[in-house]
Amino acid sequence: MSQIEIQRVFESEGQPDQAQIQTWIDAALEDVDQDFEIVVRIVDETESAQLNEQYRHKKGPTNILSFPFEVPDGIELNLLGDLVICAPVVAREADEQGKPLAHHWAHIIVHGVLHLLGYDHIDDDEAEQMENREMEILKKLDINNPYTEVIEA
Repeated sequence: MSQIEIQRVFESEGQPDQAQIQTWIDAALEDVDQDFEIVVRIVDETESAQLNEQYRHKKGPTNILSFPFEVPDGIELNLLGDLVICAPVVAREADEQGKPLAHHWAHIIVHGVLHLLGYDHIDDDEAEQMENREMEILKKLDINNPYTEVIEA
């Protein structure tokens, strides 16, 4: 089991507890033969927008930012990296997409952990590989494919 540190600098309804976040991170790391440390920081739109502009040169908040940690040579650390999650954006997206909030949180965290492991979606092939891996992990958690359109009854 990986070690996680959760920094809640923004509180809102529907945020997952530590056990849920641990479950989702462990599911994403299930096929990795090493335990890692991951910091999960839950923020508001202001902090997300600042970090998004500073590190990705994009305006506005985003659902998640992943910051992989590159261990310097000769240093033994099992820190995989940091995930910065914007709770208001995650909640808004779940509502707009008609998804249960907890399922969207799970997807966003799995997505972020895969980024920390080196997955990306810059080109179509990479995106397909990453999305397929996300769907495999989420299926094990009994969560529907996040990329299919949800139709409200």
